[in-house]
Amino acid sequence: MDAESRRRLMARFRGRDTKPEVAARRVLHRLGYRFRLHRKDLPGRPDIVLPRHGAVIFVHGCFWHRHSGCRVATMPKTRPDFWRQKFEQNTQRDARNIAKLHAAGWRVLVLWECETKDRDKMAEILLDFLKPLPPFDAAA
Repeated sequence: MDAESRRRLMARFRGRDTKPEVAARRVLHRLGYRFRLHRKDLPGRPDIVLPRHGAVIFVHGCFWHRHSGCRVATMPKTRPDFWRQKFEQNTQRDARNIAKLHAAGWRVLVLWECETKDRDKMAEILLDFLKPLPPFDAAA
């Protein structure tokens, strides 16, 4: 593949409104949750923000964000040094943004692309994440 063809191919990857992200939003909406999208004032611009629940959700692509153990998270055969550095920067940035969100009091869920394929399993993951926290008991 020549450089121009590769450039056109890579330009087609979107950063928002991806199929996995839209699938997660549909499931959340069916479950009765209301949310905001891509809040620019939060670190990492989370895909889904649920302010009432103090929660944010990132819908990560398994390839780009290196889902550990996933068959999609392969290493390209061409230019491995470039890709290794690119993936390392992505994962470091993700970790920094998640740490900043935790420090600001947000609960964070990373929903992986492969987890969005089974709607029932995704609904379980989302419900488990969004269930109310038990009251804090300092005496215990």
